[in-house]
Amino acid sequence: MFDTNNIFNTLLVIPILNVLIGVYKLLLTVGVPGALGFSLIIMTVLIRLLLSPLMSTQLKSTQKLQKLKPELDRLHAKHKDDKQRLQQEQLKLYQQAGINPAAGCLPLLIQMPILIAIYNLFFQLLNNTDLTKVVSEINKVVYLPILKINSLELSFFGFNLASKPADWQKLGWWLLAVPVITGLLQYWQTKLMVPATQKTDSKELITKDKDGKEKNEDMGTVMQKQMSIMMPLMIGFFAYSFPLGLSLYWNTFTVFGIIQQYKINKQLEAEENGQNKN
Repeated sequence: MFDTNNIFNTLLVIPILNVLIGVYKLLLTVGVPGALGFSLIIMTVLIRLLLSPLMSTQLKSTQKLQKLKPELDRLHAKHKDDKQRLQQEQLKLYQQAGINPAAGCLPLLIQMPILIAIYNLFFQLLNNTDLTKVVSEINKVVYLPILKINSLELSFFGFNLASKPADWQKLGWWLLAVPVITGLLQYWQTKLMVPATQKTDSKELITKDKDGKEKNEDMGTVMQKQMSIMMPLMIGFFAYSFPLGLSLYWNTFTVFGIIQQYKINKQLEAEENGQNKN
């Protein structure tokens, strides 16, 4: 289950598991009900705080690039037949705005393995029906004897963290609220990632098709609108199919992402207003 010969497990999954179990044991000791659920939340918050500087850099870079989108679209329309000139003008625009297009890539590359490790860990813990085996496998890889556990309590406020909304006919229709909430939170975060200037900018590139009708060629805007719908639906479907514990992790992560994005939007808006006043 937690193969120690796998370098990904050794470097990421198992260390995260040890922190999770450490928090779990601490909460059990002080008598907190639903210890595993709260451990998942605390673990997610700790990881989110750890990644916060990287994610902030990535989000700011993405936000600034999106604000340049109307200008980039105009350049593309103006120099669409001269790719070399288009690249030169784009680079000039980036330099004038003080933006490095690659600035958001490195933070993403660093944080993705950690996020994948957390997902894999929670999936293995919650998608295995043999809890005795799960406990045994955990005890094999904990770093200290004090971290060994005798059982794993999956109850959290009356919910079983291993239950899936897909089983709502057997467990209750209320489980369907989980993928709905998950999808709505994802939609909220996606909408926050669109700059206010882009939301209100009605200038789009319009051309005429063969029949003389207006045709919108702003494919980037079309794709962004589609993704703002498709991504929440996709995440909601995953939440429908996966254990509740994974939705708890994802929603906690998303809520902190919403808070962080909101703060970044306010910060960038204040900076833009300051520049306009000057």
